[in-house]
Amino acid sequence: MDDSEMIQCADPRLQIDRLRAIMHRLRAPGGCPWDAEQSHESLISNLIEEAHECVDAIRSGNIEHLREELGDVLLQVVFHSELAAESKAFTFDDVAAGISEKLVRRHPHVFGTSAAGTTAAVLAQWDEIKRGEKGAQESSYLHGIGKGLPAMLRAAKLQKKAAKVGFDWPDARGVLAKVREELDELEAEWESGDDPKIDEELGDVLFSLVNLMRYRHLDPEVLMASANDKFECRFALMEKALKQRGLSLEAASLEEMEAEWQKAKQEQQSHQPW
Repeated sequence: MDDSEMIQCADPRLQIDRLRAIMHRLRAPGGCPWDAEQSHESLISNLIEEAHECVDAIRSGNIEHLREELGDVLLQVVFHSELAAESKAFTFDDVAAGISEKLVRRHPHVFGTSAAGTTAAVLAQWDEIKRGEKGAQESSYLHGIGKGLPAMLRAAKLQKKAAKVGFDWPDARGVLAKVREELDELEAEWESGDDPKIDEELGDVLFSLVNLMRYRHLDPEVLMASANDKFECRFALMEKALKQRGLSLEAASLEEMEAEWQKAKQEQQSHQPW
């Protein structure tokens, strides 16, 4: 079956091949100018955006939306694989083969003779195999952890990894004390007016807060998304109330906005467990 026939193929068993044929056609002479101009670097923002939209679909609980967004993520994999194939670096089949081999290799308790009967044992075995694969025995224990992740997620991943070897607070009181310590240091630097130190201490406060979230087994991205949604909703309620009074956001004073904000907060709290 040639590319033209594959593009029209309805066989559910061949849809990956169909997607690859479509991508190949888009990049070929006479295809889509935008697709033809793209590179690995130019597609970075697309990959990040599609991954975040997929996460949003998961959080929304909309399974049909999730199906669509997973397709968009898959497109990014196919797109990058097509670019690599054009330069004879690797193909989509190489990508699929690589991840298949990795899964078999890192699950010897399923595909081999290793014994790992708990999640903790599986994760410890996974880390050991991974470090061996990457020649990480000579590197720092945290070397390369979470590279490319958003900073807050990477902070949580670094902290979780460090905790596996016992570098962790014994209880939540220690983490809370660290948060207060970092806030005190921030306040001291704020009073001194040392901008670089203020910036550094702001980062330390965030890092310690992420540690507190991790200690409670919470995802900082999930909490931040919830806080963002709460702020957006409350702001919309405030804006609506101002408009009912004949005031625009630009015309309203800070005091007027604050008064409506507090009303919006009370309205939210009467409907939501925040």
